[in-house]
Amino acid sequence: MKPEQFIIYLAAMAAVTYLVRMVPLVIFKKQIKNKYVLSFLSYMPYAVLSAMAFPAVFFATGNVISAAVGFAVALTAAFFKRGLITVAALASAAALITELIIRYVI
Repeated sequence: MKPEQFIIYLAAMAAVTYLVRMVPLVIFKKQIKNKYVLSFLSYMPYAVLSAMAFPAVFFATGNVISAAVGFAVALTAAFFKRGLITVAALASAAALITELIIRYVI
């Protein structure tokens, strides 16, 4: 990548980031009181984070099958209200074991 291209890309990303943060402050000068808008805005960070993280789950390992097994184990552990560290450790262990089985047994 040429330095000129990098500067253009950097400026575009900075402008988009600034606009996304600035436009709501300019448009909504009063406090928002509508319960539907407040509900929508309160769930927005979780929805965006989920949309960004979910596809990466299936490409985190070398094999989609081991990633899916790790994801299933994480969902099961989370369903039974295990802590975040426990869920992450169980999912990682399940993905590792599945990857080893696929690599050395099958």
